[in-house]
Amino acid sequence: MQYRIDKLTGNKISSLSFGCMRFPMSFQKAEELVMYAIESGVNYFDTAWIYSGNEEVFGNILNKNNVRDKVYIATKLPLIMFNSTSEKVDFDKYFNQSLERLKTNYIDYYLLHMITDMDQWNMFKKWGIEDWIAEKKKSGQIKQIGFSFHGSGSEFLKIIEDYPWELTLIQYNYFDENFQAGVRGLRAAAAKMPVVIMEPLLGGKLAVNLPKDAVKIFKNADENLSPAGWALNWLWNQEEVTSVLSGMNSIEQLKENIGLAETASVGMLNDKHKSVYASVQEIFKRTCKIRCTGCNYCMPCPLGVNIPGSLSAYNTVFSMGYIEGVKQYATSTGLTQVKSASPGLCIKCGICEPKCPQGIPIVKDLKTVYKRMEPLFLRFVGFCVRAFFGKKRKKSPRINAD
Repeated sequence: MQYRIDKLTGNKISSLSFGCMRFPMSFQKAEELVMYAIESGVNYFDTAWIYSGNEEVFGNILNKNNVRDKVYIATKLPLIMFNSTSEKVDFDKYFNQSLERLKTNYIDYYLLHMITDMDQWNMFKKWGIEDWIAEKKKSGQIKQIGFSFHGSGSEFLKIIEDYPWELTLIQYNYFDENFQAGVRGLRAAAAKMPVVIMEPLLGGKLAVNLPKDAVKIFKNADENLSPAGWALNWLWNQEEVTSVLSGMNSIEQLKENIGLAETASVGMLNDKHKSVYASVQEIFKRTCKIRCTGCNYCMPCPLGVNIPGSLSAYNTVFSMGYIEGVKQYATSTGLTQVKSASPGLCIKCGICEPKCPQGIPIVKDLKTVYKRMEPLFLRFVGFCVRAFFGKKRKKSPRINAD
């Protein structure tokens, strides 16, 4: 494993870091992944209070295998739990719960989760967040303080200048080079602190949902390198990138990424490589209609709509064809099941939209998706199938018992 230096502390951070949000459901499988990663030299693990059950699983793995001192834990304060009408702002409540779940008495890199702009940051300053951070750092419970960002590039630049941050987590990949913090924000932040990259594969889209023409371009350039490998190498090529966060949920993904990390280096890409990325970018821009990364922050929907699944299937129509898109849509929304998760259930309550890190107009887009993906004949087929199987369930005690 290769390491890049946190110049503020001297910490050697693995160039590949582990995003825990997409852990497999099985504790045994999650443990297998974490321990294999640690044994292979991965030492930065990212979780968050808001990732349901995630901190507990990771904490139990570290405790069971006695490897706490081999890793840097990054977890996050859920800013989404506070708003301007909050009567009591209790940062300790969430911080202490994270410590308990992770079975540790300190956090290596504690991040404020999902800062979007200066107004939000100023609100937290009024609530005393700076004094609270200072107290935790003095006690040793927080080693380094940082933030994850989901907002405009101009707001990012203001935020990094306003406080002595010690790490930032930004979304960045070859498709989103100028989105959110962007390359300008990356370079400005890297001059001050370590920068960890999230969504390097755009929620998997740059690995498995590329248009066929894009996959062909990559394969012609290097038949031994996967689309995921191309995406990760693009990041490791840049000296401003401290570590690339990957949400690996299979041993195959983990092994591939470790192998890539072990051979990647700054400046590894030449002009020929860069022309390949440029060609793929042009194709991808024409086919990706909605910038959903599948982070699931918008979920659960009170009406049961599978928001990420619906938006992903819609994008698949343009990248892989209508038939493939409909197949994905049918399985994602329960189109042929008794219980529907269709965007047609949306009542425009808008609860999902403030939670979206990408700023997607979800209500509007769900309406577009519904019209495109569920024409009248398809709705009729879905209705008939649900009605038929619904009756069968009622008649069958064995199925009801299941």
